[in-house]
Amino acid sequence: MSEIKLGRANGTSATPKAVDVRRRRYQCIEANSVRFAYLASGSGPLVLLVHGFPDTAHTWDLVRPAIAAAGFRAVALFTRGIAPTSIPADGEYGSAMLGRDLLALITALGESSAIIVGHDWGASAAYAAAAIDPARVKKLITVGIPHPGSARLTPRVLWMVRHFFRFQFPDAEALVKRDDFAHVDELVRRWSPAWDVPRGETDAVKAAFREPGCLKAALGYYRALKRGIPREHKKRILVDSVAFAGLDDNVEVAAYEHARKMFSKRYDIVQMRGGHFMHREHPEVFERELLRVLTA
Repeated sequence: MSEIKLGRANGTSATPKAVDVRRRRYQCIEANSVRFAYLASGSGPLVLLVHGFPDTAHTWDLVRPAIAAAGFRAVALFTRGIAPTSIPADGEYGSAMLGRDLLALITALGESSAIIVGHDWGASAAYAAAAIDPARVKKLITVGIPHPGSARLTPRVLWMVRHFFRFQFPDAEALVKRDDFAHVDELVRRWSPAWDVPRGETDAVKAAFREPGCLKAALGYYRALKRGIPREHKKRILVDSVAFAGLDDNVEVAAYEHARKMFSKRYDIVQMRGGHFMHREHPEVFERELLRVLTA
């Protein structure tokens, strides 16, 4: 187990079909009874890129081409319910189901295993997938979220995740939609406080949330939270893992150190500049370190 400090100074399967959605070219595939849309680049070993909230697969646009150029097949998916991925008929958004989605997608994409890179809710899904079937996960790479099984709910943490509770209220959709989805921008600023967020950064997720049923689905991730830690997040991880920790994030680096107890194999921590959206704030640094981890 090691730690790398960069410092502040420095299912089911189907044949993929290309479709044109709002002038952007996606591919779609059926997995775990959901029609997933995704963006793909390159060929080689599969790297599955999983976004969080409030976000879409476009969060990986700055690094996906570099992953492909390094000899990988980079697939950035729109997670269940996030347009243009379909709304799941079962209305299920629990951690176990999110993890099963990733495992089903690996199969649907014609592979027996993959490297999974997950940010935020994507990290939660990735932890679950690795716990459910570690043989299918070549390497686990998470961004911005320590292993949930090690969570310590201090008063500060509870205040920073207050939206987890707010989204349980019946008027949550109205709150997020208000003033052209201003709450989306508020959350990004809250979780990446040192970032001068570029104009248009959140346009893609706002466009997705305008699609019928998408925002309700996105809030369903929070509404699926139950008291206590899900069973899949109580298991130790039997996969070589790397966690990216932002030095400006509201999640302190100490939380990643505390999470070591959840890993039975190699576990590295990469500290880098940036907050929760470090991969967007400092894409050059993130790209360099991600490629180093992928090719190690």
